[in-house]
Amino acid sequence: METACGVSCIIPFSNEGERIFSVLQQVTSLDAFEQVICVDDGSDDDTLARIRARWPRLTVIRLPENQGKTAAVKRGLQAVESPYVMLMDADLRNLERDELARIVQLMSTCPDVDLLILRRLNAEWFVKMNRADILLSSERILRTDDLRAILEKPVDGFPLEMAINEYMWKHQKVVRWVPWSATTAYKMAKRGPVEGLLKDFLLYANLVQYVGVVNFVRQVAGFARKPLPGR
Repeated sequence: METACGVSCIIPFSNEGERIFSVLQQVTSLDAFEQVICVDDGSDDDTLARIRARWPRLTVIRLPENQGKTAAVKRGLQAVESPYVMLMDADLRNLERDELARIVQLMSTCPDVDLLILRRLNAEWFVKMNRADILLSSERILRTDDLRAILEKPVDGFPLEMAINEYMWKHQKVVRWVPWSATTAYKMAKRGPVEGLLKDFLLYANLVQYVGVVNFVRQVAGFARKPLPGR
């Protein structure tokens, strides 16, 4: 498949174990990306060594200690040479290579779109309730220059997705979404119900702290309401 618009993929991970291998199996089986960049955010397991052994041509970057997803993406962005970048979680399930290839190809046919969000159609009801299946979907394609501009400001400790949303809103960028069948492992499944619930609470607390209550409500009410036409 041709990638006329030029898209690189950044996959940050930390102690994801087998989950990231199933993602990489699909991502590396197609020619949708100019680069695939994996950023190890201070893992203390052998995931990094196994990735290097199995996919020696991938760009693999290691942070010496865990700094959080935003820091990992920022480090991976330094290696990006393409005009567009796709952000992708390492713990996706039910990832379909043909669907992924089709979505990436859409960017080459929609030059007016600045941000394409992959809407998680199979998300749980409590995720869809406040439109987190769109607003907080980690899978998104945007212009590399826009992401660099976003990460020039302090974002660490806050949801990167919300920072991207705010930037797009304030700069009147064109934002669309496409359906996406992949799902993710929720924190409660990975960390247990107590720790997972606490992590989710802190996530939303940080989210509101970053954008403010008014802007949070505004995003829920009006951000990224339009799907990509005809898709």
